Amino acid sequence: MASGERVIDWLAHRGGVAHTAEARARGFSGRAIADAVDAGVRRVRRSWLVSPGAAPQVVAAIAGGGRGSCVTAARRSGLRVPDHEDEVHIAVKPTASRVGDAERLAVHWAVGPVPVAKYATEDPIVNVLFHVARCLPREDALTVWESSLNKELIDRRMLTRIEWGSTHAAALAELASSLSDSGLDTLFLARFSAFGLALRQQVLLDGRRVDFLIGDRLVVQLDGFAHHSSPKDRRRDIEADARLALLGFTVLRFDWKQVVHEWPRVEQTVLTAVAQGLHRAA
Repeated sequence: MASGERVIDWLAHRGGVAHTAEARARGFSGRAIADAVDAGVRRVRRSWLVSPGAAPQVVAAIAGGGRGSCVTAARRSGLRVPDHEDEVHIAVKPTASRVGDAERLAVHWAVGPVPVAKYATEDPIVNVLFHVARCLPREDALTVWESSLNKELIDRRMLTRIEWGSTHAAALAELASSLSDSGLDTLFLARFSAFGLALRQQVLLDGRRVDFLIGDRLVVQLDGFAHHSSPKDRRRDIEADARLALLGFTVLRFDWKQVVHEWPRVEQTVLTAVAQGLHRAA
C-alpha cells in the first residue's frame, strides 16, 4: 500500500478528520501526507486533514476553529434533540481569536467540566450536556439530558457528583431522571413540576406501569410519535385503560401532538381533573 493510501486508511478509522500533528506523531512523513492530499484528502485551516466522506458537522466545527458540541454533538450521538436552527454548535477556547463564519456557527466559549484533548473534534458527553444546559430552554435541555441517561451514555449518580460550574447544568443534574424514557415524559414532568402536585412516574398498576400517577387515582398516559403502530397495540391500551377505570382510577391519555402543540389544552384538562378531586382516593 502506498504511503498516501495508508494515510487515507488511517483517516477513515478516525472518522475522516485528523490534525497534521497527529499524522506526524503516527509516523507519517510529509511526503505521505502530501500524497494523500493529491489523492483527494483536503486541508482545512491548513493543519487539518479531511477525507471526502467526513461528517459535514465535524468539518464545519474544525473549519470554525473549534470542536463539535452542544446540540450538534448530541444529535450525532443519537440523542433526542428538540427542533432547532441549522447552525453548527462548536466549543472553542476562551482565548480563541480566529473563529469561522459566525452566521453559520453557534459558538460556545465556556469551559466544560471535562478536560479535552488538544486535537479533539467533538466534546465528550459531559461537556455536551454542559453546553446544552446553558444554550437551550430548560425543557428542551432536559429532554437531551434524559435521552443521554436512557441511552446509558452517562449515569445519573455520576451527574450529581460532577462540579458543573454552571447553575443551569447543576439544576438539570438534579432534575433529570432515567425513568423518563420519552421526550414527552420529560416535557410533562418539567411543566407540571411547578404546580406542586404529588406526581410519580412509572408506577405499577394492575400489572402494568403507567407514565404518571397524580395523587392516588389520576393516571396520565402519554403516547409518543411512533406509539402503537398496530391496531393490536391500540386495543391493548384501550383494554388496560378500561381495567383501571373499573378499579377506580381516572385515566387521561394524550398523544405527542397534543403535548407538543396543544399544551394549554392538556394542562387545563389535567388541572380540571385535579379540581374535581379525581386524583384523590374515594
